[in-house]
Parts: sequence; C-alpha cells; structure tokens
Amino acid sequence: MERIDVAVIGGGQSGLAIAHALLWRGLQPVVLEASGRAAGSWPRYYDSLTLFSPARYSSLPGMPFPGADRDRYPHRDEVVAYLTAYADRSDAEIRTGCRVSAVRRTGTGFEVELEGGDRLSARAVVAASGTFGRPHRPALPGLEEFTGQVLHAADYRSPAPFTGRRVVVVGAGNSAVQIAVELAETARVTLATRGPVKFVAQRVLGRDLHFWLTRTGLDTAPLGRFLSRPPAQPVLDDGRYRAALAAGQPELRPLFTGAGGTKLVWPDGQREEVDAIVLATGYRPDLPYLARLDGALDAEGDPRHREGLATNVPGLAFVGLEWQRSLSSNSLRGVGRDAERIAWRLAAPLARR
Repeated sequence: MERIDVAVIGGGQSGLAIAHALLWRGLQPVVLEASGRAAGSWPRYYDSLTLFSPARYSSLPGMPFPGADRDRYPHRDEVVAYLTAYADRSDAEIRTGCRVSAVRRTGTGFEVELEGGDRLSARAVVAASGTFGRPHRPALPGLEEFTGQVLHAADYRSPAPFTGRRVVVVGAGNSAVQIAVELAETARVTLATRGPVKFVAQRVLGRDLHFWLTRTGLDTAPLGRFLSRPPAQPVLDDGRYRAALAAGQPELRPLFTGAGGTKLVWPDGQREEVDAIVLATGYRPDLPYLARLDGALDAEGDPRHREGLATNVPGLAFVGLEWQRSLSSNSLRGVGRDAERIAWRLAAPLARR
C-alpha cells in the first residue's frame, strides 16, 4: 500500500489552498480530485455567475488573480481558468480522476480507499470537498404534490430553456435574486421567500464593500467560532437588483402555502399554474466517505470540528467550510487564510510522530 504524508480530498479552491499551505510546512500532500481537472465545483455553476468580490480580493496564496482591471468582478470561466493555472503551478502532487469512497482509521493514521479498490496509507487527512456537493431541498408546503418541473440552482445554467414560461424561484440570497432577475428578462417570474430580501450596497463611498471589510478587519474576524451554521448572507447589490424587484421584474411574494398538480397556492388563496420551480436554497456538506470514521460527522452528516480540526478524530481536518473561522472562509479571498492556520495546527503533531 502506498504511504503518503497527507491525503487532501478535493482539488478545488480549498484543496489547492491547503496543499500550498502544507508544502510550506514541510509536508508532502497528495491532492485527490474526483473530476478530470482541479477546479472544484466552479465549472458546474450557472453561466452568468460572477464573483461577489473584485479580482484584487479574489486570490489564493502565492498567485494574484490575473488581468489589468483589478476592480472587475471575475466571471465563472475566469475563475475556472485561474484555478486550473494555480494547479499547474503547484508543487503538490495532484491526481485527477481519483474519487475517494471511504476513509478508515488505522493504528498509524488513515487508510484512504478510492473507487476501483486502490488504497493509500496517510498520516493525516484533509476533507476539502463536499461544500457544494449536496443541494439542499427543504420541505416546502405541497412541493411533493407539484407535478411541474422542480430543479435546484445547482442544475440551473441559463434562462434559455425557460423563455416564455411561468417560473417561481425560491430563496432570498445572492443566487436566488441573481437567477430570478436573469430569468425575468425572458420569463414571467416570482421570487418566493420566507422573509424579506436583505440588501447590502456593493459600493460604499465609492469603494467596493470588500475594501472596507479588509480595512476594518471584519473580513477576517473569527466570527465562525461562535457559529454552528453559516448565517444568512445579504444580497450584494449595486442597485440593479433592488430596482428590478421594485419594478416587479421579478415580482416578490411570500412563500406559497401549498401545491397540487401544476398549480401553486399563494397565501392569499390564489391558485396559479406554474411551469417550473427553481430552488435556490443552498447546500449541505457532502462527506459520505467519512461515514466510517466514528465521530467525524454528526447525525445530519455535518462535520464535527472546531475551527477546521475534527473534534473527535485526531489527524482529520476540514477546510472550505464557510463558517469555520471568518465569514469569508469559503471564498477565494478567505480560504487561503484558513488553510494556512489549519496546516500549522495539523503539522505540529505530525512532526512529533
């Protein structure tokens, strides 16, 4: 069985960041990426997605985001290209097409089993995948009785298939509002929410919000240690989204109260034919390969950790959880800081073995 220092499961932004940090600590990580390239979930996001932070605040350690305009908001495809280039420049060993099926505890560390039966022996394991692997589909009133199309934002790509149709988008976060406004250009759209949509100005006193978050230290404040789940994030807006909702493009309504066939029932009792429902309702951690590690996950499949280190399994760490340290932990601008801290804490006990 091949023996390695650290198995890093996932080759997206979190996996690349922790691999970089581990190398600086003198460890030799092996990155195991299930897909054919090290770009994480980014290639699967919807076509129009852009970063919420400007290019100057959107880099992993050691490689600035390219481009002359440092204040632009990079497009999804730019991020994919950036992560691919970052992986190509990395000194870490990155193995694509390696999906991990199980991790088990051994006397000296961990056994990592890959689909196909191959096994690795690792002194430590970092779970850097699964943040966007399990789309959350909440139990909404009557949704099981709805016979129209239901899809999660994870499966949404562009408005083209919905042209001329009646669509309801469920959610109040950035993705929900962005998708609803985009769809409203070619379809009749309602944004259905449990509560009000909360906006935060994208620019304050002529500067992007992230300039002020960085200057004040709020971007790196260790708020995550006080949270068990990430808080609801407000919608970053340069004015377009608030104006679109005010104009009814899309219209804003409270969440429907029931469904039957292809009709939804609204709180005022109105029944309306609807073609499709898009659930922009977030994600839950997807870490099935840790199910055989006693104490690694709680009853809901969420990792048991404190600021990225497993609380019950020595030598196991998590990186890329957006609430584990600061509220920017799972962004390109934040994951590098979390990775450096986790690598430092993980390397110390390994050096003593």
